[in-house]
Amino acid sequence: MQKAKNHTLGAQIKLTAAMAVWGGSFIATKIAVAEISPISVIWLRFLIGWIVLGWFAYRRKELTLASWKDALQFIWLGFLGITLHQWLQSYGLVTAQASTTAWLVSTAPIFMAVIGWLFLKEKLNGQIAAGIFLATLGVMMVTSKGDLSSMFSGGLGQLGDLLVLLSAPNWAIYSAASRPVLQKHSALKVTFYMVLFGWLLSSFQFLGGSHWVEFNQLSMNGWISILFLGVFCSALANIFYNDGLQNLPATQVGIYLYLEPLVATLIAAGLLAEKVMLATLFGGGLILAGVWLVNRNAADLANDQKSTREH
Repeated sequence: MQKAKNHTLGAQIKLTAAMAVWGGSFIATKIAVAEISPISVIWLRFLIGWIVLGWFAYRRKELTLASWKDALQFIWLGFLGITLHQWLQSYGLVTAQASTTAWLVSTAPIFMAVIGWLFLKEKLNGQIAAGIFLATLGVMMVTSKGDLSSMFSGGLGQLGDLLVLLSAPNWAIYSAASRPVLQKHSALKVTFYMVLFGWLLSSFQFLGGSHWVEFNQLSMNGWISILFLGVFCSALANIFYNDGLQNLPATQVGIYLYLEPLVATLIAAGLLAEKVMLATLFGGGLILAGVWLVNRNAADLANDQKSTREH
């Protein structure tokens, strides 16, 4: 029992760290895409991430593939979690309305809860639903700076809006598809091969153009941003996220995604001197309350479900 609690606590700490890193990825990506194209940023950051993951996987002897079935599963995860997800976000945000980005982070955990309930047989109750609602409201407060009506203005008129919104259920599907694979393999091995195949699939688009010359345009800040995206966002944060999926229900993992916009807002305030409004602090409190509520109840339901199976 104590060992299970330690695994749960460790997974929660790693998920929090992953969200802190991914929260900073917005600023790093913004700096990088101001100097080179989105596909060049994607290709280079995941190449760096793959190299870092490869070093860890080699040291821990996690490079072997047992069968073609394993390879096909990793290719599928790489396509969903890297190639398709990054393409939808990177190209969607070029024309998406600002309000749509709020819906992105607000809907992904909801999709994860629904998919976890439908396909992974994860239990939900009223308190978990209340936690998701509180965190969703908190994200809306943070991203709209307290002006909730702005999130419903303008409609969905651009193709980019649709692409961004599609990335939310896509991430939920990726997370659900990862769960059974993570029951057979370590989080490091799954992340290594997911990033490898995702990067290879992204290479078709990168190699189809004259993107190599763009790297000469990167400034020192651009290179630092790319290295941060590669080492921390593409490698370490993905390992931490997959470790969370390995040890916690998808619904509980999904709620941590709500921390990402809060962290991004706080980092922007620190680095870009953006003003932190009262609505941001209030929304942040709602997010933390929602995360706490889901964590408490999801863990209890998971333990009850495990005890039922054992008896």
